[in-house]
Amino acid sequence: MPSVVISGAGAAGLAAAWWLARAGWRVTVVERAPDLRTGGYMMSLSGPGHAAATRMGLVPKLEPLAYTVKENVYRDRRGREVLRLRFHDIVEGLDYLVMRRTDLIAALRADLPDSVDIRLATTIADVEDGVDGAHVRLSDGSALDADLILLADGMRSALRSRLFAPDAACLKPLGYRFAVYELKDRLGLGSDFVSYAEPGHIAEYYTLAEGRVAALHVWHSRQTGPVPAAERWRLLDEVCARSHPAVHAQLAAAREDGAVPLVDDLALVDMPRWSKGRVLLLGDAAHCLTLISGQGAGMALTSAAILADALGRAAVPEALAEHEARLRPSIARLQDRSRKMAGMFVPRSPVAFELRNLFMRHVPRKWIGRYFVNAVNAEILAAKGG
Repeated sequence: MPSVVISGAGAAGLAAAWWLARAGWRVTVVERAPDLRTGGYMMSLSGPGHAAATRMGLVPKLEPLAYTVKENVYRDRRGREVLRLRFHDIVEGLDYLVMRRTDLIAALRADLPDSVDIRLATTIADVEDGVDGAHVRLSDGSALDADLILLADGMRSALRSRLFAPDAACLKPLGYRFAVYELKDRLGLGSDFVSYAEPGHIAEYYTLAEGRVAALHVWHSRQTGPVPAAERWRLLDEVCARSHPAVHAQLAAAREDGAVPLVDDLALVDMPRWSKGRVLLLGDAAHCLTLISGQGAGMALTSAAILADALGRAAVPEALAEHEARLRPSIARLQDRSRKMAGMFVPRSPVAFELRNLFMRHVPRKWIGRYFVNAVNAEILAAKGG
């Protein structure tokens, strides 16, 4: 029985565990956190990501957890309505799910075969890669032999830095940071998706179940790197200093709830090659798309399915090469889209902000819908190699 050690229990790692366990592999997943992560942000599954979830039989389990976003209401810092998009009409007829990342991770975990060994609060301490196999030493002192090692430990993968390249060589910041957190909806949004936009910053709020709200902030920043937990609220206070009073109220409510925001850079991961010997980078560790692409989790599911298909036909070295050859064109296109979208999503200057708003007010809605549908269909064709 071939064996695989997977570092990281996010979407990429758990999806790979799902596929490989069903293909007869002995699967061990190690995760640094003491439990599966409950933090995260709103995400979508469409195109190849939705197709991969369908192949896995996950869609019927995810649909009850999905949210219907009927319209997006954009307001400026004075509360004036800038734009109202009927998102439900744009995606009508498409295979499209909007959900919390937390719910996807929980669904993947619940659907794993019992044979998958998940070791929490554990990391890979050392890897010895050889021609006939790899030897892995874990932080708990145990050791494993493996035919394949998957590094799915996120955008800031520590193992990537040690085994492939330092962050400075492969992390490509887009000039923005983001923050995500959840809180009780004490104010009443009045819509299922409301944004407060201003030059260089946008705050978005999604209505969740049970009276809760998911918050996302994206802002222009020349600073990069991790932000200590103790400094995150102070940083958000600075970012939101001139924002609408509703934004300040939500920040205060989140503090009262004891929320700890996740703060990081909007950054791409650009690697010249995703594998080395029997070690493969997977998901954000290989090709982070940023959350503004809306496709990170979907492409993680797609990548895992492509990898499993390739391993079913070829030995490890050939399968890793096939996986990259099939997936890289789609990733390159999505990363290019993220680079272009960042400035449109959060215009930096007042002039660019007003021009963006003017364009969005007057562009025919059917053009937006056509662009969205064409983008999803292009992703499906690219993932199929068509």
